[in-house]
Amino acid sequence: MPTKHTGLVTFQGGPLTLVGNEVKVGDKAPNFKIANGLAEFAELSDYADQTVVLSVVPSLDTGVCNAQSRRFNEIAGELGDAAVVLTVSMDLPPAQGRWAEEAEAENLTCLSDYRDHSFGLSYGVRINELGILARSVWVVKDGTVVYKQIVPETVDEPDYDAAVAAVRGA
Repeated sequence: MPTKHTGLVTFQGGPLTLVGNEVKVGDKAPNFKIANGLAEFAELSDYADQTVVLSVVPSLDTGVCNAQSRRFNEIAGELGDAAVVLTVSMDLPPAQGRWAEEAEAENLTCLSDYRDHSFGLSYGVRINELGILARSVWVVKDGTVVYKQIVPETVDEPDYDAAVAAVRGA
């Protein structure tokens, strides 16, 4: 049975429960296998030789998630080869593809955790009450989590500068 964590995130002030493993800075980053399109999969291990920014959003069809993903697309362009940016959500791959096309998001990759919630449970960010992922940002370098932010209020944006600093310092 997955672990449940309360008191970490809210939605418009109302408390939510996160389900899954607690991952801390300094921990080995859990691998995951999630959808990269309808018939393909991606794993963290696919990016083992790169610094990885995991930008996690509840749904690309909301204003804050759209803003976060567009900002990380810009950041990915600025970082160049210093890091790969993966946007992870529960959105179905066709919806992610549509968003990426409309946003002209050419610097990041959208991955979907819709099949078995491998990412959400491995990183402890699946929201029990809503069945979506909690807004969070993770930086993984050499297989280790070097930065983590689970955004306390789901409708707030993450600290972009801190994530970029973690990449540059990683």
